[in-house]
Amino acid sequence: MRKTIVLVHGSWHGGWAWNAVAHELSRKGHYPHAPTLAGHGPNTNRLGITHKDCVDSVTAYIRYHQLKDIILVGHSFGGSVVQKVVEQLSDRIESVVFVDALILADSQCVFDNLPVEYVAAFNDLASASSDNTMLIPWEIWRDSFMQDTPESVARSIWEQLTPEPNQVNLDKLDLKRFYSLDVPKSLIFCRQDKALPQGHFHPGMSSRLGAFKLLEMDGSHEAMFTRPLELAENIVEVSLEGHGRAVAVGKRNATCSISTSS
Repeated sequence: MRKTIVLVHGSWHGGWAWNAVAHELSRKGHYPHAPTLAGHGPNTNRLGITHKDCVDSVTAYIRYHQLKDIILVGHSFGGSVVQKVVEQLSDRIESVVFVDALILADSQCVFDNLPVEYVAAFNDLASASSDNTMLIPWEIWRDSFMQDTPESVARSIWEQLTPEPNQVNLDKLDLKRFYSLDVPKSLIFCRQDKALPQGHFHPGMSSRLGAFKLLEMDGSHEAMFTRPLELAENIVEVSLEGHGRAVAVGKRNATCSISTSS
């Protein structure tokens, strides 16, 4: 079955980050879309960009292209964006897939979910900039985000990143409606992800979802670059299987199961 899949990128990225995954999805007959969030990507205004601006850019894209029956995918910071998109467009969303994504609790901001040393470093970088933006330092990127690929490849991707509007990390989100909606939810968990401390993505933030499907795969935080085919296949697989029951996925050493928060 062909699916419409909207891929939402994370911090410092743009829609371009999903190019390889989108190629694999298209090759399999699906319809991928990868909008770039407001204030992200090259040659754009970043000053004053808020979290709401990022959300509005995705909802506007979906409405403009008249998309429906969507598999909505959020990676990293994009997880917090899709939480709000679902609230606004729940009638168009078939299911939500979080890929090692930030899943905020009600009334939290992004920085409430990051280690204090990251928050301090990012705030310092933003304060030193002229437009309240910050770029992830190379050393953190190499050691914790894309450590499973040759250094030359990791650096080539890092050089394409653009500064992040820091205000998006400070905005508190009202997520009461998100947690009241009965939209099927899944998490793809990359076993070698070191972007956040062990257990932070799962089961830390994932436990907020209630009932959800969990699919594990090998890879670092930037699996869209290092394992695009596998990630594309897993996005479709975790979305197409029946929600609400355990599923064993034998291929690619992946397992899929139901997890429920306490």
